Amino acid sequence: MTTDTAHGQATVPIRRIALASFIGTCIEYFDFFIFSTASALVINKLFFPALDPLAGTLAAFAAFGVAFFMRPFGGMLFGHFGDRIGRKRMLVLSLLIMGVGTASVGLLPTYAQIGVWAPILLVVSRMLQGLAVGGEWSGAVLLAAEHAPPSRRAFFSSWPQVGIPAGLVMSSAVFYFVGLMPKDAMMSWGWRLPFLASAVLVGIGLYVRLRIDESPAFREVRERGEVAKFPALELVRTAKKSVVIALLAHAGNSVVFYMASVFGLKYAAERGTGSSGMLLALIVAAALQVVTIPLSAVLADRYGRRPVMAVGAVLTVILAFPVFWLLGAGHFLPSLVALVLAISVLHALLYGPEASFLLELFETRLRYTGSAVGYQIGSMLFSGPTPFIAAALFAWAQSIWPLAAYMILSGVLTVIGVAMAKETRAIEFVSARSGEALDKVE
Repeated sequence: MTTDTAHGQATVPIRRIALASFIGTCIEYFDFFIFSTASALVINKLFFPALDPLAGTLAAFAAFGVAFFMRPFGGMLFGHFGDRIGRKRMLVLSLLIMGVGTASVGLLPTYAQIGVWAPILLVVSRMLQGLAVGGEWSGAVLLAAEHAPPSRRAFFSSWPQVGIPAGLVMSSAVFYFVGLMPKDAMMSWGWRLPFLASAVLVGIGLYVRLRIDESPAFREVRERGEVAKFPALELVRTAKKSVVIALLAHAGNSVVFYMASVFGLKYAAERGTGSSGMLLALIVAAALQVVTIPLSAVLADRYGRRPVMAVGAVLTVILAFPVFWLLGAGHFLPSLVALVLAISVLHALLYGPEASFLLELFETRLRYTGSAVGYQIGSMLFSGPTPFIAAALFAWAQSIWPLAAYMILSGVLTVIGVAMAKETRAIEFVSARSGEALDKVE
Protein backbone atom coordinates (compact mmCIF):
# COMPACT_ATOMS: atom_id res chain seq x y z
CA MET A 1 0.00 0.00 0.00
CA THR A 2 1.24 3.48 -0.88
CA THR A 3 0.22 6.94 0.22
CA ASP A 4 -1.63 9.43 -1.96
CA THR A 5 0.50 12.37 -2.91
CA ALA A 6 -0.23 15.42 -4.99
CA HIS A 7 1.39 17.09 -7.95
CA GLY A 8 2.83 13.88 -9.34
CA GLN A 9 5.29 13.20 -6.51
CA ALA A 10 6.45 9.65 -5.93
CA THR A 11 4.40 7.53 -3.62
CA VAL A 12 5.80 6.30 -0.30
CA PRO A 13 4.82 2.96 1.27
CA ILE A 14 2.64 3.77 4.29
CA ARG A 15 4.05 0.75 6.11
CA ARG A 16 7.55 2.28 5.91
CA ILE A 17 6.27 5.56 7.34
CA ALA A 18 4.34 3.81 10.12
CA LEU A 19 7.29 1.56 10.96
CA ALA A 20 9.64 4.53 11.13
CA SER A 21 7.21 6.34 13.45
CA PHE A 22 6.91 3.21 15.59
CA ILE A 23 10.68 2.73 15.91
CA GLY A 24 11.35 6.36 16.80
CA THR A 25 8.54 6.50 19.35
CA CYS A 26 9.62 3.18 20.87
CA ILE A 27 13.16 4.47 21.40
CA GLU A 28 12.05 7.84 22.71
CA TYR A 29 9.60 6.32 25.20
CA PHE A 30 12.13 3.70 26.25
CA ASP A 31 14.23 6.66 27.34
CA PHE A 32 11.23 8.26 29.04
CA PHE A 33 10.08 5.12 30.87
CA ILE A 34 13.42 4.00 32.26
CA PHE A 35 13.20 7.09 34.46
CA SER A 36 9.70 6.13 35.66
CA THR A 37 10.86 2.60 36.52
CA ALA A 38 13.94 3.95 38.26
CA SER A 39 11.73 6.40 40.19
CA ALA A 40 9.79 3.54 41.70
CA LEU A 41 12.85 1.43 42.50
CA VAL A 42 16.13 3.34 43.03
CA ILE A 43 16.02 7.12 42.54
CA ASN A 44 14.52 7.86 45.95
CA LYS A 45 17.44 6.06 47.62
CA LEU A 46 20.23 7.53 45.49
CA PHE A 47 19.12 11.13 45.00
CA PHE A 48 16.91 11.80 48.05
CA PRO A 49 18.53 9.71 50.85
CA ALA A 50 18.26 12.49 53.43
CA LEU A 51 14.46 12.12 53.40
CA ASP A 52 12.43 9.45 55.16
CA PRO A 53 11.14 6.64 52.89
CA LEU A 54 7.72 8.21 52.22
CA ALA A 55 9.17 11.68 51.55
CA GLY A 56 11.88 10.15 49.37
CA THR A 57 9.27 8.30 47.33
CA LEU A 58 7.19 11.46 46.93
CA ALA A 59 10.30 13.41 45.88
CA ALA A 60 11.23 10.74 43.32
CA PHE A 61 7.69 10.79 41.90
CA ALA A 62 7.80 14.59 41.83
CA ALA A 63 11.05 14.43 39.81
CA PHE A 64 9.26 11.97 37.53
CA GLY A 65 6.30 14.34 37.21
CA VAL A 66 8.30 17.48 36.37
CA ALA A 67 8.72 16.20 32.81
CA PHE A 68 4.98 16.43 32.34
CA PHE A 69 5.03 20.12 33.22
CA MET A 70 7.58 20.59 30.43
CA ARG A 71 5.59 18.62 27.89
CA PRO A 72 3.12 21.43 27.00
CA PHE A 73 6.07 23.76 26.35
CA GLY A 74 7.59 21.08 24.14
CA GLY A 75 4.25 20.63 22.43
CA MET A 76 3.92 24.36 21.70
CA LEU A 77 7.55 24.74 20.61
CA PHE A 78 7.68 21.68 18.35
CA GLY A 79 4.10 22.26 17.22
CA HIS A 80 4.89 25.82 16.16
CA PHE A 81 7.83 24.80 13.99
CA GLY A 82 6.20 21.52 12.94
CA ASP A 83 3.29 23.49 11.48
CA ARG A 84 5.67 26.02 9.92
CA ILE A 85 8.66 24.07 8.58
CA GLY A 86 7.53 20.45 8.68
CA ARG A 87 6.93 17.36 10.80
CA LYS A 88 10.09 15.42 9.92
CA ARG A 89 12.65 17.98 11.14
CA MET A 90 10.94 18.28 14.51
CA LEU A 91 10.94 14.51 14.98
CA VAL A 92 14.69 14.38 14.41
CA LEU A 93 15.27 17.23 16.87
CA SER A 94 13.01 15.72 19.55
CA LEU A 95 14.93 12.44 19.40
CA LEU A 96 18.27 14.24 19.78
CA ILE A 97 17.09 16.20 22.83
CA MET A 98 15.64 13.06 24.41
CA GLY A 99 18.93 11.25 23.91
CA VAL A 100 20.89 14.02 25.63
CA GLY A 101 18.46 14.20 28.56
CA THR A 102 18.44 10.43 29.10
CA ALA A 103 22.17 9.76 28.74
CA SER A 104 22.90 12.61 31.15
CA VAL A 105 20.94 10.83 33.91
CA GLY A 106 23.24 7.83 33.52
CA LEU A 107 26.26 10.08 34.05
CA LEU A 108 24.96 12.02 37.08
CA PRO A 109 26.76 11.80 40.42
CA THR A 110 24.47 10.84 43.30
CA TYR A 111 23.55 12.75 46.45
CA ALA A 112 26.33 11.01 48.35
CA GLN A 113 28.84 12.44 45.88
CA ILE A 114 27.73 16.05 45.29
CA GLY A 115 24.90 16.64 47.73
CA VAL A 116 21.93 18.78 46.75
CA TRP A 117 23.26 19.35 43.23
CA ALA A 118 22.45 15.72 42.40
CA PRO A 119 18.63 16.08 42.60
CA ILE A 120 18.85 19.51 40.90
CA LEU A 121 20.73 18.07 37.92
CA LEU A 122 18.34 15.10 37.90
CA VAL A 123 15.38 17.44 37.56
CA VAL A 124 17.11 19.38 34.74
CA SER A 125 17.72 16.13 32.84
CA ARG A 126 14.11 15.14 33.36
CA MET A 127 12.98 18.54 32.07
CA LEU A 128 14.90 17.90 28.83
CA GLN A 129 13.12 14.57 28.50
CA GLY A 130 9.77 16.27 29.00
CA LEU A 131 10.54 18.96 26.42
CA ALA A 132 11.50 16.31 23.85
CA VAL A 133 8.57 13.99 24.41
CA GLY A 134 6.24 17.00 24.27
CA GLY A 135 6.95 17.26 20.56
CA GLU A 136 7.40 13.56 19.83
CA TRP A 137 3.88 12.18 20.02
CA SER A 138 2.12 14.57 17.66
CA GLY A 139 4.92 14.55 15.10
CA ALA A 140 5.08 10.75 14.99
CA VAL A 141 1.34 10.15 14.71
CA LEU A 142 1.01 13.01 12.20
CA LEU A 143 3.51 11.47 9.81
CA ALA A 144 1.64 8.18 9.91
CA ALA A 145 -1.86 9.66 9.78
CA GLU A 146 -1.18 12.19 7.02
CA HIS A 147 0.27 9.44 4.81
CA ALA A 148 -2.50 6.92 5.55
CA PRO A 149 -5.69 6.26 3.56
CA PRO A 150 -8.73 7.68 5.42
CA SER A 151 -10.36 4.26 5.87
CA ARG A 152 -7.33 2.98 7.82
CA ARG A 153 -6.09 6.18 9.43
CA ALA A 154 -6.76 5.06 13.01
CA PHE A 155 -4.89 1.81 12.42
CA PHE A 156 -1.77 3.35 10.89
CA SER A 157 -1.69 6.27 13.33
CA SER A 158 -1.82 3.72 16.16
CA TRP A 159 1.60 2.35 15.15
CA PRO A 160 3.45 5.18 16.92
CA GLN A 161 1.11 4.53 19.87
CA VAL A 162 2.30 0.93 19.90
CA GLY A 163 5.85 2.25 20.23
CA ILE A 164 4.94 3.44 23.73
CA PRO A 165 4.16 0.02 25.30
CA ALA A 166 7.03 -1.44 23.28
CA GLY A 167 9.30 1.16 24.92
CA LEU A 168 7.80 0.22 28.28
CA VAL A 169 8.53 -3.47 27.65
CA MET A 170 12.14 -2.65 26.79
CA SER A 171 12.64 -0.39 29.81
CA SER A 172 11.01 -2.85 32.22
CA ALA A 173 12.95 -5.78 30.78
CA VAL A 174 16.25 -3.91 31.13
CA PHE A 175 15.52 -3.08 34.77
CA TYR A 176 14.32 -6.62 35.41
CA PHE A 177 17.73 -7.96 34.39
CA VAL A 178 19.57 -5.14 36.14
CA GLY A 179 17.62 -6.08 39.26
CA LEU A 180 19.11 -9.58 39.12
CA MET A 181 22.56 -8.12 39.78
CA PRO A 182 23.96 -8.14 43.33
CA LYS A 183 22.25 -5.30 45.16
CA ASP A 184 25.45 -3.34 45.83
CA ALA A 185 26.48 -3.48 42.16
CA MET A 186 22.98 -2.56 40.98
CA MET A 187 22.74 0.43 43.31
CA SER A 188 26.27 1.68 42.62
CA TRP A 189 26.50 1.41 38.82
CA GLY A 190 24.06 -1.14 37.38
CA TRP A 191 21.09 1.25 37.38
CA ARG A 192 23.04 3.56 35.03
CA LEU A 193 23.29 1.01 32.21
CA PRO A 194 19.77 1.52 30.77
CA PHE A 195 20.29 5.29 30.60
CA LEU A 196 23.67 4.99 28.89
CA ALA A 197 22.44 2.32 26.46
CA SER A 198 19.85 4.78 25.17
CA ALA A 199 22.60 6.63 23.26
CA VAL A 200 22.97 3.63 20.92
CA LEU A 201 19.21 3.38 20.40
CA VAL A 202 18.95 7.09 19.64
CA GLY A 203 21.54 6.65 16.89
CA ILE A 204 19.39 3.91 15.34
CA GLY A 205 16.29 6.09 15.60
CA LEU A 206 18.00 9.02 13.90
CA TYR A 207 19.10 6.81 11.01
CA VAL A 208 15.51 5.63 10.49
CA ARG A 209 13.91 9.06 10.77
CA LEU A 210 16.29 10.77 8.40
CA ARG A 211 15.18 8.35 5.67
CA ILE A 212 11.44 9.16 5.73
CA ASP A 213 9.56 11.81 3.72
CA GLU A 214 7.59 14.86 4.77
CA SER A 215 3.82 14.31 4.91
CA PRO A 216 1.82 15.12 1.74
CA ALA A 217 -0.79 17.11 3.66
CA PHE A 218 1.83 19.50 5.04
CA ARG A 219 3.55 19.80 1.65
CA GLU A 220 0.28 20.90 0.09
CA VAL A 221 -0.41 23.49 2.75
CA ARG A 222 3.11 24.87 2.27
CA GLU A 223 2.81 24.91 -1.54
CA ARG A 224 -0.49 26.81 -1.37
CA GLY A 225 1.08 29.38 0.95
CA GLU A 226 -1.35 28.60 3.80
CA VAL A 227 1.19 27.86 6.53
CA ALA A 228 0.11 29.47 9.82
CA LYS A 229 2.43 32.27 10.97
CA PHE A 230 1.58 31.85 14.65
CA PRO A 231 -0.20 28.49 15.05
CA ALA A 232 -0.74 28.82 18.81
CA LEU A 233 -2.47 32.20 18.46
CA GLU A 234 -4.69 30.90 15.68
CA LEU A 235 -5.48 27.88 17.82
CA VAL A 236 -6.71 30.13 20.64
CA ARG A 237 -8.83 32.13 18.24
CA THR A 238 -10.39 29.32 16.25
CA ALA A 239 -10.09 25.96 18.02
CA LYS A 240 -10.47 26.42 21.80
CA LYS A 241 -13.25 23.84 22.03
CA SER A 242 -11.15 21.26 20.21
CA VAL A 243 -8.29 21.76 22.68
CA VAL A 244 -10.68 21.29 25.64
CA ILE A 245 -12.07 18.12 24.05
CA ALA A 246 -8.54 16.81 23.49
CA LEU A 247 -7.38 17.27 27.07
CA LEU A 248 -10.58 15.82 28.57
CA ALA A 249 -10.44 12.83 26.25
CA HIS A 250 -6.85 12.24 27.38
CA ALA A 251 -7.73 12.05 31.09
CA GLY A 252 -8.78 8.40 31.32
CA ASN A 253 -5.87 6.77 29.55
CA SER A 254 -3.36 9.00 31.37
CA VAL A 255 -4.51 8.14 34.88
CA VAL A 256 -5.05 4.45 34.15
CA PHE A 257 -1.63 3.97 32.57
CA TYR A 258 0.50 5.81 35.12
CA MET A 259 -1.54 4.60 38.09
CA ALA A 260 -0.79 1.03 36.99
CA SER A 261 2.71 1.29 35.55
CA VAL A 262 4.31 3.61 38.14
CA PHE A 263 2.36 3.74 41.42
CA GLY A 264 0.88 0.25 40.99
CA LEU A 265 4.38 -1.13 40.46
CA LYS A 266 5.48 0.11 43.88
CA TYR A 267 2.16 -0.56 45.64
CA ALA A 268 1.89 -4.22 44.64
CA ALA A 269 5.62 -4.85 45.12
CA GLU A 270 5.39 -3.71 48.75
CA ARG A 271 2.36 -5.94 49.36
CA GLY A 272 4.20 -9.15 48.63
CA THR A 273 4.50 -9.47 44.86
CA GLY A 274 8.05 -8.08 44.91
CA SER A 275 9.80 -5.73 42.52
CA SER A 276 10.93 -8.47 40.12
CA GLY A 277 7.47 -10.00 40.03
CA MET A 278 5.83 -6.66 39.27
CA LEU A 279 8.36 -5.84 36.55
CA LEU A 280 7.61 -9.20 34.94
CA ALA A 281 3.85 -8.55 35.18
CA LEU A 282 4.36 -5.11 33.66
CA ILE A 283 6.37 -6.59 30.78
CA VAL A 284 3.58 -9.09 30.02
CA ALA A 285 0.82 -6.46 30.18
CA ALA A 286 2.71 -4.00 27.99
CA ALA A 287 3.63 -6.74 25.49
CA LEU A 288 -0.05 -7.66 25.16
CA GLN A 289 -0.81 -4.01 24.54
CA VAL A 290 1.36 -4.11 21.43
CA VAL A 291 -1.52 -6.20 20.01
CA THR A 292 -4.52 -4.60 21.74
CA ILE A 293 -3.73 -0.99 20.76
CA PRO A 294 -3.84 -1.60 16.99
CA LEU A 295 -6.84 -3.90 17.51
CA SER A 296 -8.76 -1.09 19.20
CA ALA A 297 -7.70 1.23 16.34
CA VAL A 298 -9.11 -1.26 13.81
CA LEU A 299 -12.40 -1.11 15.73
CA ALA A 300 -12.21 2.69 15.61
CA ASP A 301 -11.79 2.60 11.84
CA ARG A 302 -14.83 0.37 11.53
CA TYR A 303 -17.21 1.76 14.18
CA GLY A 304 -15.84 5.23 14.88
CA ARG A 305 -13.43 6.78 17.37
CA ARG A 306 -16.05 7.91 19.89
CA PRO A 307 -17.75 4.53 20.54
CA VAL A 308 -14.47 2.71 21.21
CA MET A 309 -13.14 5.42 23.53
CA ALA A 310 -16.49 5.65 25.33
CA VAL A 311 -16.48 1.91 26.01
CA GLY A 312 -12.95 2.17 27.42
CA ALA A 313 -13.95 5.07 29.68
CA VAL A 314 -17.06 3.30 31.01
CA LEU A 315 -15.08 0.14 31.71
CA THR A 316 -12.52 2.26 33.58
CA VAL A 317 -15.29 3.43 35.90
CA ILE A 318 -16.55 -0.14 36.40
CA LEU A 319 -13.16 -1.83 36.93
CA ALA A 320 -11.35 0.79 39.04
CA PHE A 321 -11.96 -0.94 42.39
CA PRO A 322 -11.32 -4.49 41.10
CA VAL A 323 -7.95 -3.41 39.68
CA PHE A 324 -6.79 -2.16 43.10
CA TRP A 325 -8.21 -5.17 44.95
CA LEU A 326 -6.12 -7.39 42.68
CA LEU A 327 -2.98 -5.24 43.06
CA GLY A 328 -3.30 -5.43 46.84
CA ALA A 329 -3.66 -9.21 46.95
CA GLY A 330 0.09 -9.66 47.44
CA HIS A 331 0.58 -12.40 44.84
CA PHE A 332 1.92 -12.45 41.31
CA LEU A 333 -1.12 -13.81 39.45
CA PRO A 334 -3.68 -11.27 40.79
CA SER A 335 -1.17 -8.47 40.16
CA LEU A 336 -0.67 -9.70 36.59
CA VAL A 337 -4.43 -9.78 35.99
CA ALA A 338 -4.72 -6.24 37.38
CA LEU A 339 -2.04 -4.89 35.03
CA VAL A 340 -3.50 -6.74 32.04
CA LEU A 341 -6.93 -5.26 32.78
CA ALA A 342 -5.57 -1.74 33.31
CA ILE A 343 -2.92 -1.59 30.59
CA SER A 344 -3.77 -4.22 27.97
CA VAL A 345 -7.55 -3.64 28.00
CA LEU A 346 -8.62 -0.28 29.50
CA HIS A 347 -5.68 1.81 28.35
CA ALA A 348 -5.64 0.16 24.90
CA LEU A 349 -9.33 0.93 24.30
CA LEU A 350 -8.78 4.56 25.30
CA TYR A 351 -5.42 5.05 23.63
CA GLY A 352 -5.63 3.14 20.36
CA PRO A 353 -8.17 5.50 18.73
CA GLU A 354 -6.84 8.63 20.44
CA ALA A 355 -4.22 9.55 17.84
CA SER A 356 -6.72 9.74 14.97
CA PHE A 357 -9.38 11.28 17.25
CA LEU A 358 -7.13 14.16 18.36
CA LEU A 359 -5.60 14.81 14.96
CA GLU A 360 -8.99 14.98 13.30
CA LEU A 361 -10.10 17.73 15.67
CA PHE A 362 -7.78 20.22 13.91
CA GLU A 363 -7.22 21.44 10.35
CA THR A 364 -3.91 20.61 8.65
CA ARG A 365 -2.28 24.02 9.16
CA LEU A 366 -2.83 23.80 12.95
CA ARG A 367 -2.78 20.03 13.40
CA TYR A 368 0.69 19.62 14.94
CA THR A 369 0.21 22.49 17.40
CA GLY A 370 -3.41 21.65 18.25
CA SER A 371 -2.91 17.95 18.86
CA ALA A 372 0.36 18.54 20.75
CA VAL A 373 -1.08 21.22 23.02
CA GLY A 374 -4.26 19.25 23.78
CA TYR A 375 -2.38 16.01 24.38
CA GLN A 376 0.45 17.52 26.41
CA ILE A 377 -1.69 19.79 28.59
CA GLY A 378 -3.78 16.70 29.26
CA SER A 379 -0.61 14.84 30.19
CA MET A 380 0.50 17.67 32.47
CA LEU A 381 -2.85 17.63 34.27
CA PHE A 382 -3.48 13.90 34.41
CA SER A 383 -0.32 11.84 33.69
CA GLY A 384 2.55 13.48 35.55
CA PRO A 385 0.80 14.14 38.87
CA THR A 386 -0.81 10.68 39.07
CA PRO A 387 1.98 8.74 40.88
CA PHE A 388 2.54 11.62 43.31
CA ILE A 389 -1.18 12.10 43.99
CA ALA A 390 -1.69 8.35 44.36
CA ALA A 391 1.17 8.03 46.87
CA ALA A 392 -0.11 11.04 48.85
CA LEU A 393 -3.71 9.79 48.84
CA PHE A 394 -2.70 6.33 50.00
CA ALA A 395 -0.47 7.74 52.75
CA TRP A 396 -3.43 9.84 53.92
CA ALA A 397 -6.22 7.24 53.72
CA GLN A 398 -4.23 3.98 54.08
CA SER A 399 -6.85 2.59 51.73
CA ILE A 400 -7.33 2.11 48.01
CA TRP A 401 -10.74 3.80 47.81
CA PRO A 402 -9.42 7.32 46.97
CA LEU A 403 -7.14 5.80 44.30
CA ALA A 404 -10.06 3.99 42.69
CA ALA A 405 -12.16 7.16 42.94
CA TYR A 406 -9.39 9.05 41.13
CA MET A 407 -9.49 6.51 38.29
CA ILE A 408 -13.28 6.74 38.15
CA LEU A 409 -13.10 10.53 37.87
CA SER A 410 -10.66 10.24 34.95
CA GLY A 411 -13.06 7.89 33.15
CA VAL A 412 -15.95 10.31 33.66
CA LEU A 413 -13.90 13.21 32.25
CA THR A 414 -13.10 11.17 29.15
CA VAL A 415 -16.79 10.37 28.66
CA ILE A 416 -17.51 14.11 28.82
CA GLY A 417 -14.77 14.93 26.30
CA VAL A 418 -15.90 12.26 23.85
CA ALA A 419 -19.53 13.37 24.21
CA MET A 420 -18.55 16.95 23.33
CA ALA A 421 -16.96 15.87 20.04
CA LYS A 422 -18.43 14.91 16.68
CA GLU A 423 -17.46 11.65 15.04
CA THR A 424 -14.45 12.41 12.84
CA ARG A 425 -13.54 9.20 11.02
CA ALA A 426 -14.97 10.52 7.70
CA ILE A 427 -12.56 13.48 7.56
CA GLU A 428 -10.16 13.48 4.60
CA PHE A 429 -6.77 15.14 5.05
CA VAL A 430 -5.85 15.02 1.36
CA SER A 431 -8.00 14.69 -1.75
CA ALA A 432 -6.61 12.12 -4.17
CA ARG A 433 -8.35 13.90 -7.06
CA SER A 434 -7.37 17.51 -6.54
CA GLY A 435 -4.60 17.44 -3.96
CA GLU A 436 -6.66 19.73 -1.73
CA ALA A 437 -6.78 19.13 1.99
CA LEU A 438 -10.50 18.88 2.75
CA ASP A 439 -10.48 18.79 6.56
CA LYS A 440 -14.25 18.46 6.62
CA VAL A 441 -16.51 15.87 8.17
CA GLU A 442 -18.60 14.30 5.46
